[in-house]
Amino acid sequence: MPSAIVVHAPGGPEVMHLEPRELPFAPGPGQVRVRHACMGVNFIDIYNRSGLYAQALPFVPGQEAAGTVVAVGAGVAELAPGARVAYAGALGAYADVRDVPADRVVALPDSVPFPAAAALMLKGMTAHMLLHQVTRVQPGDTVLVLAAAGGVGQLLTAWANALGARVIAGVGSAGKADLARSRGASDVVVYGAEPLAERVRALTAGRGVDVAYDSVGQATFAASLDCVRPRGLVVSFGQSSGKIPPLEVSALQQRGCLYLTRPSLHVYTHTRAELVATSSALFAAIAAGILPVAIAGRYPLAEAARAHADLESRRTTGALLLEP
Repeated sequence: MPSAIVVHAPGGPEVMHLEPRELPFAPGPGQVRVRHACMGVNFIDIYNRSGLYAQALPFVPGQEAAGTVVAVGAGVAELAPGARVAYAGALGAYADVRDVPADRVVALPDSVPFPAAAALMLKGMTAHMLLHQVTRVQPGDTVLVLAAAGGVGQLLTAWANALGARVIAGVGSAGKADLARSRGASDVVVYGAEPLAERVRALTAGRGVDVAYDSVGQATFAASLDCVRPRGLVVSFGQSSGKIPPLEVSALQQRGCLYLTRPSLHVYTHTRAELVATSSALFAAIAAGILPVAIAGRYPLAEAARAHADLESRRTTGALLLEP
């Protein structure tokens, strides 16, 4: 019988349990049944599990996976049994087999292995959104990437560098500095040990960066505002250190009329055309060797709690995968 990780009440990693789960005889209209090869583990899974992002209970966590189509429901024309596929943004991925809305699933080229797709679908499409859609990073731009040794951070750093931007990386410990440099960062700031804004200003001759990408949240957000040039952009896309306190809007004017956004991948890939275009750009970047496939750990599905604990501890420096 198929099995899945189920959360019956919000809390720590211990609230996740592997349970048997019956599936209907066939996928419903507009659905495909996917047998997973690998499932990605992301901070949004932790936000869902903890209750920070509330979900109807009980629920199966997980947002991304790669595998093979085993059956299709009525009305599905683009995909057929045997197709290699991947998806991101469809809650319920922590399972060995599941039904997924077909409009959220994309065909996976033979050039992209299952582990790479499961590791990079959500993070890689997020990086594409941040660099190409939220704003268009150009050659000669200077960007700040916080948590640059993390899953999205490594991709942002490598991709921005490939676009011709100068990347200043922020990392939480000195041990992660070399990794950030290896991904293309020209300079590294250890924000737990030195003043972030002061160092960034010094590295930019007082000007500040064009864009600051902040997925850390509470611990770095105020400093991120001080790192950006007048009329520059602050992109807040995560809060691994905690929720950001309320912001007085005049703070943006006082710092030089800054722009601030909190993007969601779901909004930027809402239509089928947007999803296909974004995933196609990601697969092309993987095939071209632009993006590192950095897998920090693989865990049996039954050990999802251990994967969450490792991710929350910030001991990891790349993507984590679950495997049936």
